[in-house]
Amino acid sequence: MNFSTCENRSEGTTPAADSATVETVELPGVDTSELTRREQREWSTYVSDLLAPCPDQPVSIAQCVKESRKCEACKPAADFLLTQVRRGRARSQAEAAFRVRFSTDEVKPIELGDSPSKGPKDAPVTVVEWADYECPHCGMMAPVLDQLVERFDGQVRFVFKNYPLSIHEHAEMAARAAVAAGKQGKFWEMHDLLFKKQATFTNDFAHFAKELGLDVKKFLKDIESEDVADRVAKDKKEADKLGLEGTPMIYINGRNFTSGYFDPKEDLDDFVKLEIKLRTGKDVDPKPLPKASATATEEDGEQPSTAPSGAKTAPSAKAEGKGNPGKPAPSAN
Repeated sequence: MNFSTCENRSEGTTPAADSATVETVELPGVDTSELTRREQREWSTYVSDLLAPCPDQPVSIAQCVKESRKCEACKPAADFLLTQVRRGRARSQAEAAFRVRFSTDEVKPIELGDSPSKGPKDAPVTVVEWADYECPHCGMMAPVLDQLVERFDGQVRFVFKNYPLSIHEHAEMAARAAVAAGKQGKFWEMHDLLFKKQATFTNDFAHFAKELGLDVKKFLKDIESEDVADRVAKDKKEADKLGLEGTPMIYINGRNFTSGYFDPKEDLDDFVKLEIKLRTGKDVDPKPLPKASATATEEDGEQPSTAPSGAKTAPSAKAEGKGNPGKPAPSAN
């Protein structure tokens, strides 16, 4: 279902309240009519126990919504927890997902620099991906992220960074090939071609340069240059600081979308829509996805054009722990 494998996240969570003593909560604008009685009690516990996602509003989510506090994220937080309950998430998982999605502590600064990007630089949403050209999961996500810029016209900027994994024989040189092509103004053309042909990689990337009409002599010089190698290494170093556990690793406005709690098919559009809403006050619906392409052939290694369901990351050689779940709201006493 999610990007990463199951982990023990019980530490730091709030003990579940006795379901028999939980008072059912009703909030304006939040439809809980399709929940079972057990689910209603579970959701009521979450919105009563968890703090509103605005630091200047130290009240529960429920109180924030009921009193129409000045916190645009309160109702979305209640809706988000409703979705977690409907998907059958355990309390620890739901609280941890809430923290990743709404806590200001979870927003990480990311240096964009001169990394290749698509979409307006002043877009309200910036999506940053670290990927490995030999990683099949990255190949599946590539067209999805590319379409995101088109579907949310003018609202999304997509930034690409390299993270070639040591487990993939040709990943490092593929990353360098993309950077080298960028020196001739064809980064994205090489990016797309590499993912399309990832099943055919050898140690020779010159034929890709020739296919794109590049100056092959310059390309071969650049791909072996210290400057190109340093650019790839810089991307990897930044990802390591963020605790990369596998590829693709995707951050949306500084939040880790590939934290293990979100699904690219079910959650990506909603994640982006909420970011647009919180930053612009506008409700923006994306253009519909194009019809899925035919099954990829083994010859060219093409990937499907729609979001993969249950995509997982390719493992990194280095794994680090994740943060604690959301904090409980203070007692009303």
